[in-house]
Amino acid sequence: MKNDSTYDILLAKWLNNNITSEELKQLKASSEYATYIKIAETASQFETPAFDKIENFNSITNTIDVEKNKKNVKKLNPLATFLKIAAVFAILFSGYVFINSLETTIETQIAEKKTFLLPDESKIVLNANSTIEYNKNDWNNNRSLQMNGEAYFNVSKGNKFSIKTKEGVVSVLGTKFNVFARENNLQVKCFEGLVSIAFNDTLIMLPAGEKLIIMGDEIINHSSLNKKNPSWINDESSFDNATLLDVIKELEIQYPIKVTSNNIDLNRRYSGSFSHKNLNLALRLICEPLNLSFENNEKGNVTFYAKEHQ
Repeated sequence: MKNDSTYDILLAKWLNNNITSEELKQLKASSEYATYIKIAETASQFETPAFDKIENFNSITNTIDVEKNKKNVKKLNPLATFLKIAAVFAILFSGYVFINSLETTIETQIAEKKTFLLPDESKIVLNANSTIEYNKNDWNNNRSLQMNGEAYFNVSKGNKFSIKTKEGVVSVLGTKFNVFARENNLQVKCFEGLVSIAFNDTLIMLPAGEKLIIMGDEIINHSSLNKKNPSWINDESSFDNATLLDVIKELEIQYPIKVTSNNIDLNRRYSGSFSHKNLNLALRLICEPLNLSFENNEKGNVTFYAKEHQ
């Protein structure tokens, strides 16, 4: 052949089946022609493998799903599962016990009074600066409450009803009575039914129309009543031979004031009453029977004086 360029052109025409007889003679005359003929014969014996698109797609998809499931599927541990369930029930049970053990607290501030009903429809009137605590959820099984201060009870008939104070325990089945419990002073007045008072391993039965006063570990008074209900329910505090100190303490509960005294014997005895509606009137009702005078600066400070020292 003349040169490599001419040979390449003839080879291309031959491969494209676009070569003339004259050109084919020129190509066959070249030394490279025999080599290409062997390559063409060998390549013609190759077979392209069959390819099914659908089958191959399904195969690939199944392979992916198997690998995915291997990652997501975890072996279950029966003991671990049981412990988890037990833990959930333990939490739920603890929550139930906690909720049922919660105490309901009713309290009053200075110069405040509240009336409310217990779950059994027992009625309580709570005097100023007093607190009552009870378990509302367990009330039907245990009619028991804690009290500090003073309250009037109208108890519905039923199981034993107990009022626990630091000074003692007052118990009834169904009755009307008043309990005063402050600073080691326990006073119980029974207006209807029968009341029992337990203190220092002593049990005293108090019928309607009687009152009992306990100071510390000693019974101070056990006498009859001449009233149908406590006077403080009607916004009046009444006293029978009480110390002036006790009267002042009650005055400070019913009014937002602080009382001081100037050269006065606070153990002087007082019998009488004062109103919860008018401070100046209350001060006169206390001071005049005791021959005292008072000064009220209307800023919450009140001073008692003996008249001869003015």
